[in-house]
Amino acid sequence: MPQTVTLPDSKGHYQILDGLRGVAAVLVVSFHIFEAHAPSRFGQIINHGYLAVDFFFLLSGFVVAYAYDDRWDKMTQWDFYKRRIIRLQPMLIMGTIIGALLFYFQSSPTVFPLISGTPVWKMLLVMLLGFTLLPLPVSMDIRGWQEMHPLDGPAWSLFFEYIANILYAVLFRRFSKTVLAIFVFLFACMLVHYTVMGPRGDVIGGWSLNAEQLNIGFTRMLYPFFAGMLLSRWGKLIHVKGAFWVCTLLITVILCIPRIGDEHQLWMNGLYESFCIILMFPLIVAIGAGGTITSKRSEKVCTFLGEISYPIYITHYPLIYIYWAIRTKLPHGFMVPVALLTFVLSISIAYACLKLYDEPVRIWLKNKFLTTKK
Repeated sequence: MPQTVTLPDSKGHYQILDGLRGVAAVLVVSFHIFEAHAPSRFGQIINHGYLAVDFFFLLSGFVVAYAYDDRWDKMTQWDFYKRRIIRLQPMLIMGTIIGALLFYFQSSPTVFPLISGTPVWKMLLVMLLGFTLLPLPVSMDIRGWQEMHPLDGPAWSLFFEYIANILYAVLFRRFSKTVLAIFVFLFACMLVHYTVMGPRGDVIGGWSLNAEQLNIGFTRMLYPFFAGMLLSRWGKLIHVKGAFWVCTLLITVILCIPRIGDEHQLWMNGLYESFCIILMFPLIVAIGAGGTITSKRSEKVCTFLGEISYPIYITHYPLIYIYWAIRTKLPHGFMVPVALLTFVLSISIAYACLKLYDEPVRIWLKNKFLTTKK
């Protein structure tokens, strides 16, 4: 009779990296709230908040390589996919459900012109397809923003996250550090070419199922994910006292820097974003992974932020849709209180979903499916 062995779910966590993921997620929520009031991308507060997605990709590549590179003699590709699905899919489903429940509260003839004319059956069909993470074509848009996941916009990055994981499992895990470094260099060149020579001077985009947006999505995913993987394999970590707070300051400053240059100097901002993604984000991860937590306060902060990082990111946007829809109707004195309420509700809903749904569901799925035979 074969012996059933349960592989450990993960190695020890890099607690500081968990905390930094949470810091970036909280900044994303703030970025989206401020975005509703920005006249254009040139005058937005937390102007580079969208770069948090590129930071997430780099963190993910680092952590995936750290967790799985030395386990392939005991694990099949399907084992790997199961682990990633169990980690990511339950909260995606919850984010999509929240998006469906709040969908008709987001109706606005100026911001979301398609909502009022969308029948319930079509919205429910989009919800069910959203559970699978299959990208929807523009012809199935029910909001007016041409998103591949119109009930939960940020799911576009999870779509590319899954592609990165498949590329890792099928091909890139087999590469030597030298071959991987060559690919990472080529991906960096792609990123610089798009940001500096491209039409916008930034990496904003990736959420629609068309050639232009797919190009942006792959450009944003390929360098940071596989650079994170390379960084993990090199193991060249940086040891700095107070690493969490140093990295928190760095990531906050990077995301809050105002737009560089105007519509006639797009290359300047593109150069800044390339510099941040290619050099600064790996530096931050190297410092975070090489640091240690020496106080109970920092440990509690990192644990909390790490726990809610993914739930916040994947569930907050339905509330942002509502904020977008009502912002022009709010009396001036109500804007700040409603913005703060949106921020607090985003964190509260994420934490409730984590404790009441995500953690119990993942425990059940792990117990049922994460076994291998030897």
